[in-house]
Amino acid sequence: MSLPWDDFRLVKAIADCGGLTHAAAHLGINHSTAFRRLAAVEAALNAQLFERSRSGYVPTPAGLAMVEAAERMETDVARFGREVLGHTLTPSGELRITAPVGFVTDLLMPFFAQFRETYPEVRLDVVMSEDALNLSRRDADVAIRATGNPPINLVGRRLSGIAWAVYGRRDRLLDNAYRTRWVTPGPQVADGRFTRFLQAREDVNEIALQLNAVMGLREAVLSGIGVGLLPCYMGDRCPELRRLEDPDPGVASDLWLLTHPDLRHAMRVRAFMDFMAEAILPMRRAFEGIIDARPKAATPTP
Repeated sequence: MSLPWDDFRLVKAIADCGGLTHAAAHLGINHSTAFRRLAAVEAALNAQLFERSRSGYVPTPAGLAMVEAAERMETDVARFGREVLGHTLTPSGELRITAPVGFVTDLLMPFFAQFRETYPEVRLDVVMSEDALNLSRRDADVAIRATGNPPINLVGRRLSGIAWAVYGRRDRLLDNAYRTRWVTPGPQVADGRFTRFLQAREDVNEIALQLNAVMGLREAVLSGIGVGLLPCYMGDRCPELRRLEDPDPGVASDLWLLTHPDLRHAMRVRAFMDFMAEAILPMRRAFEGIIDARPKAATPTP
């Protein structure tokens, strides 16, 4: 029996999402269309693919078999796409990049503009996300990530270390109460290393603000809510802020540029990775918190 690929996608989406409503939204169709298509597939197969209940749709053995087939087909299609991309001779077409929101807004946008000027035939599709997208399935072609442990199934380059240090507002540093009030990412961020950093300190009187991401930390410290850890490349360039301590190695990470092994020889991927490595190189000292001359941070000045 020959079934269209879209039927397999539909069944897999329903299984992944646990129901018709979210599956329909994922596929960009309406609920009634998804309902009719599922009924048609089950009629064509003469088999029930899902058990319906108030808690959602649960695949039957027949449904699980179809989901497994869909996963194999997805893998084959993605592999074919990577192979075709790898044989492209000139940097052109769409390049999908994933990077954290803070990197895109604070750092990468000028580099994207320069890359586009150099390679105008490459269209950038930027996915701003803290999540690890699946490069094997072409959710993205290149990932820019701050991590100490890049996935072993990806290849790439370590562009720089990323140092973090404690910063506070210059005009509040004589206020002892302010210096013991903190803003911080929550325990769900970066495997909880920021939480462990604060738990090991004795000068934390109050956590005034906790965020579920790195984005917004600088603005929180700038607003005077409290002191907090910031990436040095971000904190050092704010004249209103002052670094209060040397970078802490316990919260340091690395900046990586990653791709799938099948894509590393694709012209637009190679062009982007070479371009970014060259663009970041002059910034390594800033990323690693190296300042040629700065006042000692132990004693605040009026």
